[in-house]
Amino acid sequence: MSGFRLPLLFHLLLPLTLFLQYVQSLPQNSSTVEFLPGFDGPLPFYLETGYIGVGKSEEVQLFYYFVKSESNPKKDPLLLWLTGGPGCSSFTGVAYEVGPLAFGQKAYNGSLPILVSTPYSWTKFASILFLEQPVNTGFSYATTSAASKCTDLQACDQVYEFLLKWFNNHPEFISNPFYVSGDSYSGITVPVIVQLISDGIEAGKKPLINLKGYSLGNPLTFPEESNYQIPFCHGMGLISNELYESLKETCKGDCRNIDPTNKLCLENFKMFKKLVSSINDQQILEPFCGTDSESPNPRQLSGERRSLEEDFIFLKHDDFICRESRVATRKLSNHWANDPSVQEALHVRKGTIRRAWARCRQSIMGTTYRVTFMNSIPYHVNLSSKGYRSLIYSGDHDMVVPFQSTQAWIKYLNYSIIDDWRPWTIDGQVAGYTRSFSNHMTYATVKGGGHTAPEYKREESFHMFKRWIAQQPL
Repeated sequence: MSGFRLPLLFHLLLPLTLFLQYVQSLPQNSSTVEFLPGFDGPLPFYLETGYIGVGKSEEVQLFYYFVKSESNPKKDPLLLWLTGGPGCSSFTGVAYEVGPLAFGQKAYNGSLPILVSTPYSWTKFASILFLEQPVNTGFSYATTSAASKCTDLQACDQVYEFLLKWFNNHPEFISNPFYVSGDSYSGITVPVIVQLISDGIEAGKKPLINLKGYSLGNPLTFPEESNYQIPFCHGMGLISNELYESLKETCKGDCRNIDPTNKLCLENFKMFKKLVSSINDQQILEPFCGTDSESPNPRQLSGERRSLEEDFIFLKHDDFICRESRVATRKLSNHWANDPSVQEALHVRKGTIRRAWARCRQSIMGTTYRVTFMNSIPYHVNLSSKGYRSLIYSGDHDMVVPFQSTQAWIKYLNYSIIDDWRPWTIDGQVAGYTRSFSNHMTYATVKGGGHTAPEYKREESFHMFKRWIAQQPL
């Protein structure tokens, strides 16, 4: 009898054993990260990394970093953070803007870059989901060449699909207040994504996300924004009164499509470009760190793409190392993220990143990512009508998306002012100015901030967002 049962049991267990081996061989969707190379000791916050497949047959694998709130993750708000570009890794948000990490050295010295904690992380009061999107950004990848290409609207659809699947995997967060946040080029895509979430809620698409609103910093919003660079430069004292008045008269306020027969406008505009050619357009008070002179398209979509390109020139001014130069903090992130021990700690799937990791990858434009629209104002109008809260803020020393252009499209919405222009302060010092509107929109400037305001003014941005997310006056 025993001679019969053993072979039968063996045959019954064999398929189960093979199945378990198969399951174990599959790449894990998410993993907890307790230690990171370059950081001294265990991480003082909860970090999870992972992939979620979206699109047809899940051929697009989107990578994310998830950091739980360090306060009360069961009840605190949950943010989706989308870095701009397009093509900029969400690690920018983790270590340069609103996340819990920062690099603890200025320049690369040949060793693994050092990471430290920052006291001004938005994760002190909110959980943040940092998403690498669109495909080919950061550690996100596609399994086929066809899936590696998408339009801006397709990328937004993929983000929404990602969210639904992420919440299915993390049902404990479905009731938390949910916001979508980002800056720069995210000003185009975030309103679309918020609209998709809102439409899904109205259609009863589950899981039902507890959407409350969105926030955007120095957001690219409409094509005419470049026209506001001239009044910005005049207000900042970068061009003369005479040139400013002549530009207004000869170019009629439109410098995007200059008539080639309008010689006076062409001459004035050429002079304007010459006067500001050595200005750091992302933060006009900081040193100029070179120019992307080999770019086939001189008009960039965002400041990240201009300042974070692979072959930037290094300049040093009085021991101040340029913020985005090759041998400054940008190179630190490249060396850190490309280290095999780092990728292993982050649970990056081996063989999925065919090129070296780059904080921003300009090459996706025109190759794997196609822009089909550049005006998100209609989405703001629709979202305002639905009562969603919004925070729009401007680093006031940014020439890429000047605060004047952001104020212009907000004024176009034509909502009543309920809290007029006033300073907001930290410890009795003016940190910026703010104004609130009847459509639940708050606008704020961050004094001294650049194109990515939290990167330049972490403390001020921390207090601004903490007050807003708690529904307190700035």
